[in-house]
Amino acid sequence: LLLLLLAQLCSASLVPEREKDPEYWRRQAQDTLRNALRLQRLNQNVAKNLILFLGDGMGVSTVTAARILKGQLQHGQGEESLLEMEKFPYVALAKTYNTNAQVPDSAGTATAYLCGVKANEGTLGVSAGVTRDRCNTTKGQEVTSILRWAKDAGKAVGIVTTTRVTHATPSAAYAHSANRDWYSDGEMPPDALEGGCKDIARQLVENIPDIEVIMGGGRKYMFPKNASDVEYPHEEKHRGTRLDRRNLVQAWQEAKPPGKVAKYVWHRQELLALNLSRIDFLLGLFEPGDMVYELDRNNHTDPSLSEMVAVAIRMLQKNPQGFFLLVEGGRIDHGHHEGKAKQALHEAVELDRAIGLATRLTSAQDTLSVVTADHSHVFTFGGYTPRGNPIFGLAPMQSDVDRKPFTSILYGNGPGYKIVAGERENVSAVDFAHADYQAQSAVPLRQETHGGEDVAVFAQGPMAHLLHGVHEQNYIPHAMAYAACIGSNRAHCNAGARPAAPLLLPFLALLVLLC
Repeated sequence: LLLLLLAQLCSASLVPEREKDPEYWRRQAQDTLRNALRLQRLNQNVAKNLILFLGDGMGVSTVTAARILKGQLQHGQGEESLLEMEKFPYVALAKTYNTNAQVPDSAGTATAYLCGVKANEGTLGVSAGVTRDRCNTTKGQEVTSILRWAKDAGKAVGIVTTTRVTHATPSAAYAHSANRDWYSDGEMPPDALEGGCKDIARQLVENIPDIEVIMGGGRKYMFPKNASDVEYPHEEKHRGTRLDRRNLVQAWQEAKPPGKVAKYVWHRQELLALNLSRIDFLLGLFEPGDMVYELDRNNHTDPSLSEMVAVAIRMLQKNPQGFFLLVEGGRIDHGHHEGKAKQALHEAVELDRAIGLATRLTSAQDTLSVVTADHSHVFTFGGYTPRGNPIFGLAPMQSDVDRKPFTSILYGNGPGYKIVAGERENVSAVDFAHADYQAQSAVPLRQETHGGEDVAVFAQGPMAHLLHGVHEQNYIPHAMAYAACIGSNRAHCNAGARPAAPLLLPFLALLVLLC
C-alpha cells in the first residue's frame, strides 16, 4: 500500500502545475486554431529557393523520440518540446514502397523523391525497367532529378550529407546506376565495367559538372587505389579505391569554366575560413567514408551538418535566380541499423538543428522547405513510461513473464538480441545509456532492418499546401517543381503563381506579426 501511495505521489509530481488547469489546454488549442485559420490565406508565390531535408530512416517513431530527446537536452521533460520541422504548417504522409519491394531501400526511394519516378530497390536515377546489378538494362532508362531541373532553370544547386557524397540519397540527384554500391570502379564487377557503366563518383564529377556545392564524406572513392588518405595516412582501410588511377578531385577542378574558382577542402577549419564571395564551386570531403556520428565527431577536423548547411546556403544565395539544396541527415539510418538508438536520435536532433538554421537564413515567402524521410525503421519506444522518463531509460515495470527490466526503446529485429544463460539479458547489469548501447531486439540480425510504414512530410513556404494528404513518395519533387516553376509542368507559371516581391517581404512579415 505504501509503495502504491508513493507511486501515485510521484506520478502526480510529474505533471507541471500549469497543466492541471483546464484553461491552459483550452488557450493552447485556441492559439493553434487561430494559426490554422491564418493558413486559409495560401502562399501561392513562386518558390525562388527549394530545400529538401531528408532524414534517412527517420520514421515517425524516430521523429517523436527525437522531439523528446531535444526537450530533455534542454532540461525539459521532453514531450511538450517542438522540433523545428514540427513548426512547419503542412504535414503529409508518403508511401515508401519500391516498385519491387514492400519494405524499401534508400536507393529506390531516393529515385522517387528526387526524380519523381518509383524504382526497384538498389537502383539509382533509373526507371523500374532496370534490374539491380544488370548494367546492360540501364541504357535509355535514365531519369533526371529535381536538382537537374533546377540547374537547367538557371538556379544554383547543392548537396550536403553526413554520409558519403556517393551514397544512395545524394547520388540519386546526379547519377544513374543499376547498383547503389558502385561508389567507384573498384566496387564494380568486370561485366559492368566492360558494359560501359560508370561508377557513381565519376558520375558526380561528369554528369552535372556545375553543381555549386557538394559536401559530406567519401574521399577514398575519388583517389587512385592505395593512395594514402590526407587525414589518416597510415590506415589501409581509408586508402583510395579507384582502379582507373584517376584523381577525381583534380578532374572536378579542371572541369570548371575558365575564370571560375573551384575550391576543395577536407578540414573544418579550412571550410569555416573560406571567403565565399570569391568561390564559385565548393567540394568538401571531410572523411574517407561516411562522416563520424555527431556524438563522436572531432570538432576540430569535421564540421557539423548545421555548419555545412550554413556555408551551403550562403554560397547558393549568391545566385539571383535562387537555388535547390538537398540536405541529408544520413546517419540516422546507420545508428538504427546498428541498434544504436542514442546515435540515431542525436543524428536526428542535429538534422533538426540544421533545419532551424536554414529557416533563419531564408524566408518562407520565397523558399519552399520540405522535410521527409526515405523510409522508417523497426524502432519503437513504449512500456507505459511516465512523463519525462529519460528517452534512453527503463520502462517503469519489469516483464511479467521473465521478471526482468526492459528499456523503453526496443527494436523489432537487429544486433541487440542477447541471450544470457538461456534467458533474455538483464539490462540493469549493462550501461543502457551508453552512446553505443545496442537496444534489445525481438529477432537476432547482424543489421536491423528498415520499416515499411508511411513517413511524414513537413512543408513550409510557397505552395507548401500541395503536400497535404497521403501521397506516393514520387509526388514530392513534382509538387516542389510546380512551386518553383521548374521541370516540365510550367503552364501555370505565367498566370497564377507570382514571385514574392523582395521589397514587400518586410511588410508581409509585419502583417503576419500583427494578425
